[in-house]
Amino acid sequence: MSSQSPEQSPPQANETDLVTRTGLRLRIRPAGASDEDLLEAFFENVTHEDLRFRFLSAVQHVGHDQIAAMLRTDQERTRTFLAFEESGSLVGVAILVADAPGETAEVAVSVHRDRKAQGIGWSLLRHVAQIAHARGISRLQSIESRDNHAAIEVERELGFTARAYPGDSTLILVEADLSGDIGPGA
Repeated sequence: MSSQSPEQSPPQANETDLVTRTGLRLRIRPAGASDEDLLEAFFENVTHEDLRFRFLSAVQHVGHDQIAAMLRTDQERTRTFLAFEESGSLVGVAILVADAPGETAEVAVSVHRDRKAQGIGWSLLRHVAQIAHARGISRLQSIESRDNHAAIEVERELGFTARAYPGDSTLILVEADLSGDIGPGA
């Protein structure tokens, strides 16, 4: 990303400009192979609790193998999106992973520790839901820790429903039906 702010240069064909509910301007773009160091630095600025919620384990550092999986170039099944604020700082990451038939996809969102509660997660989740819908994905899912109340609330605001995760009472499966029109929430 150039040092110019998003308002000084128009978005590229694969970029999207969004404004969060709090008025924060974001530029969203797909991640590429050259973004490994950027993602590693980003995840150093995600709280340990959020890392635990994101990876569903006591991970302290997001390493090469995990980041490489996020950057897999399989555009049909796996896509990672980066959200930058006007200064060019990476403030959010969303990953969308579709099943082989392309009917169901899992989504995971992470937000920089200093940028929480500014609508970044909500905006990224909504953006990814719209992309999934446009790709013909009919069901979007997220596996959440029962303790991740903030994420579950954001997902519910966007029309997701929550139910127990089969076989693990510590988890919740949060789902959105994308087979119809995507309304103002999702």
